[in-house]
Amino acid sequence: MWTGVQRYLLLAAGLILLAPTASPPAAAEDWPQWRGPGRDGVSTETGLADHWPASGPPLLWRIDGLGEGYGTVAVVDGSLYVQGTRGGRSLVFALDASDGSVRWERELGPRLRQRRGNGPRGTPTVAGDSLYALTGLGELARVRLSDGEVAWQRNILRDFGQKNISWGISESPLIEGDWVVVMPGGDEGAIAALDRETGETVWTSGGLKDRAGYSSLIAVDLEDAGAPLRVIVGFTARAGVGVRAADGELLWHYREPANRTANAATPVYSNGLVFYTSDYGTGGGALRVRAAGDGVSTGQAWFKSSLRNHHGGVVLHEGRLYGFFGSVLACADFETGEIVWRDRSVGKGSLTLADGKLFLVGERHTAGLALATVEGYDERGRFRLESHGRPSWAHPVVSNGVLYIRNWGELLAYDVSDR
Repeated sequence: MWTGVQRYLLLAAGLILLAPTASPPAAAEDWPQWRGPGRDGVSTETGLADHWPASGPPLLWRIDGLGEGYGTVAVVDGSLYVQGTRGGRSLVFALDASDGSVRWERELGPRLRQRRGNGPRGTPTVAGDSLYALTGLGELARVRLSDGEVAWQRNILRDFGQKNISWGISESPLIEGDWVVVMPGGDEGAIAALDRETGETVWTSGGLKDRAGYSSLIAVDLEDAGAPLRVIVGFTARAGVGVRAADGELLWHYREPANRTANAATPVYSNGLVFYTSDYGTGGGALRVRAAGDGVSTGQAWFKSSLRNHHGGVVLHEGRLYGFFGSVLACADFETGEIVWRDRSVGKGSLTLADGKLFLVGERHTAGLALATVEGYDERGRFRLESHGRPSWAHPVVSNGVLYIRNWGELLAYDVSDR
């Protein structure tokens, strides 16, 4: 039997537009979580188009009916996973990547209500036979990919004794080995590792007492003379932090790039440098971190007040950072923080990198394509998105030759392969 939302998505006039199937790119890649396989906003795909026509790349399909929310999609084995709302409830959907039709849907609890936009903010994380989704009200669930059944669910705010943050929990869960790691905040430990299979608490970062930020966690390996040290890197309400992955022990607490309003951008790590950035008049800083046995040595490499990223994210490519700093797109040297170039581009927004190209979505509903080059801003196309009364804040995703753009209640799929 078709569900109501399936009939709505598949049959409503004008809601699904089909185009000829694209030939596959030279190298394709799934996108199983927030910011892709490496959780860094970078795809290894090749064979993508160098230019777009004036009307934009070919539209493969469009669906409407995801409800409210700013979260984007995960893409695995021909399925898309995305969060949304309906009837005051928060849901996670499984969609067919070929046409956007609904395979299943699952309610996870009441929706977040917030004046800047209701609904979930996070992206589901797919690992093994399950996905892990976190709602704006703190409901964390393990959901089976096969049928959408919930294996376990718990509220991380209630269970760790916390109130919600001002604009609602916004992170996407991190899978680290046999654990799912999240940031509930609190005096008992701002970061918590839970067993993937059961949802039971494994550890909390007892030395880290802070409220949650709006940023998602990453996991990195710090090299030393011996074995690498595995570290969970995050951005709490007051600092850029690192905790030991084995037990949550606090390793560093870096205050300068943090503001007291909203720390939202996901940290970027490479070769012993971890970069944190926030807006509200603050900026971005790089911390030099080195493993020393079970601990670390740290020191600020640089800080630039000009490198202020709100929540559109930053990507690293060939030693350069690319991101919307303030309202302009900029390229900056990762080792020094010096700005290489700036451009107004599509206006303040978010971005993803694939095949040496920046896929851009401005919050005022313009999508663009530009080369990731130190030679200056080199735009290769742009087109307009429809306004639905809310900013286009969901980050773009490029997977298997397709550009996915979540635009409030709609999801659009564009062929960006070089056919």
